[in-house]
This record gives sequence, structure tokens and C-alpha cells, in this order.
Amino acid sequence: MEKRVVFRNKVLPYLLVAPQILVTLVFFIWPAAQALVQSFLQEDAFGTSSAFVWFDNFVEIFTSEEYLGSFRVTLVFSFAVAAIALSVALLLAVMADRALRGATAYKTLIIWPYAVAPVVAGVLWFFLFNPTVGMVAFFLKKFGVEWNHTLNGGQAMTLVVVAAAWREISYNFLFFLAGLQAIPGSFIEAAAIDGAGPWRRFWSIAFPLLSPTAFFLIVVNIVYAFFDTFGVIHAITRGGPNYATNILVYKVFNDGFINLDLGGSAAQSVVLMAVVIALTVVQFRFIERKVHY
Repeated sequence: MEKRVVFRNKVLPYLLVAPQILVTLVFFIWPAAQALVQSFLQEDAFGTSSAFVWFDNFVEIFTSEEYLGSFRVTLVFSFAVAAIALSVALLLAVMADRALRGATAYKTLIIWPYAVAPVVAGVLWFFLFNPTVGMVAFFLKKFGVEWNHTLNGGQAMTLVVVAAAWREISYNFLFFLAGLQAIPGSFIEAAAIDGAGPWRRFWSIAFPLLSPTAFFLIVVNIVYAFFDTFGVIHAITRGGPNYATNILVYKVFNDGFINLDLGGSAAQSVVLMAVVIALTVVQFRFIERKVHY
């Protein structure tokens, strides 16, 4: 029987949710509304004067080759980060779910990277692959690989994808491991008795039961790649070389705070918000249909 909390005081429920509503309004709704209004304005570099220009800012960004290139870079970067972070985390979770000696230490070491801030993670990977003093770059040169992500766009993209995915693996690992441990052991044992091998047991039983967790993590990882990877890009490549890693969220920062194009950067932020909302709606509309609850 479902139990529901009943408040005798009708005002109390609103008081309890008021802090969260206030935080949402101040830090999410208000900035989003300001960006939407500013996207229709043309302002000077100091913000002292503005003119209403309708959709001119949107027309300008969608006719810019640099912006369209940034759009393509963002799609490649985001889906690569999500794919690597999810697949590696699932593999590690399956390994950790087994009865192994030292499993607690193994799980703890995997979780640690999530405590590292994105910009700190970017700095760590930057020093490891620094073409002059980096340890990994030194060994790559020993094997005949000329590593220089400051000049090679493909190497720069590879580095930022790996750095961004490395931090998110820990987050995904926690959810996948919890999902695997919530699967009744009797299901796996029954399949083993029927002759199903480890791969068959995982693909036919464990993975379908993990689909709600996987669906949630797909949404979270896509949003993470679009927004929270700014620190990684800023610390490692600053959008270079030659805009090879200039993702949308970094272009918003660069145009707004460096080039002082306030109206153009606001229009870009509105488009970025719309893209993320559209991706989330598509995921809930189509991918969730294949999720087994």
C-alpha cells in the first residue's frame, strides 16, 4: 500500500520547497531569461548602449563558417566522450561486481577521479602530454610517435576527449555497479544452470535490467560533454589548434568575454540551450521506449 505524506498546514509544503525554487530561479531561470533577451540586442563592448536587432545575431552565427565548424566539433567531441565514458565504466563495473580479492580498494581507486575538478583534470593531462616536458609525450616519441597537440588538431581532440571521459568514468561506474548489484542473483544462477555462458548472461539478463541506469547516464553524459567540459578545454587547448577543439560552450566564452561580442555570445548560448533540450527530448521520446523497467 502506498503511503503519502499529508501536511495539516497547507503553507508548510511551499515553505519546504521554497529554497530550491529560489535557487532555481536565481541561478537558472533568471540567467536563461537574460540571455534570451540579450540575444536580440546589439551592445557595445562596455554594455553602455544597446539596440534591438531582432534575429540579426542568430542570422550572423548561422552564416559563420567558424560557428558551424564549432557545431561539428561539439557533436564529435560530445558523443566520443559519452561513448568512451559509458563503455569503460560498464566494463569496470562488471569486473568490480565479481568476488575479487581487494575489491574495496579497487572500487575506491576508480571513484577517486570524480573528486577532481574538470580544470584540474585538464591541467594533469596537459602536463602528461606536454610535447616538451610531458612523460607520456616522451615515451610516445621513443616509439616513433611525434606528439604535439598544440599543432596537431587530431591529437588535440583525442587528448581532450580522453581527459573529459577519464573524469566521468568514475561517476558512471558508481551507477553501473549499483545497478549490477541490484540484480537478483537468482536470475543469473538460473541462466547459468540453463547453460548460458558469461557473455550470454550479461547480454540477455544483466544488460536489459541495467537499461534504466544506462538511459539516465546517457542523458547525464551528453549534458556533461556539452557544458561541464569547459574547464578541460580551457586548461589544455583553449579551443585550438586552428579551432580543432573549439566546442560551443568555449566559443560562447571566447566571443563574450574575450571578443566582447555580448549579443552574439548570448545568441550562441540560447542555441546551445535549445540543442541540449532537443537532445534530451529525443532521448526521452525514442531511446526510453527500449528501456525495461
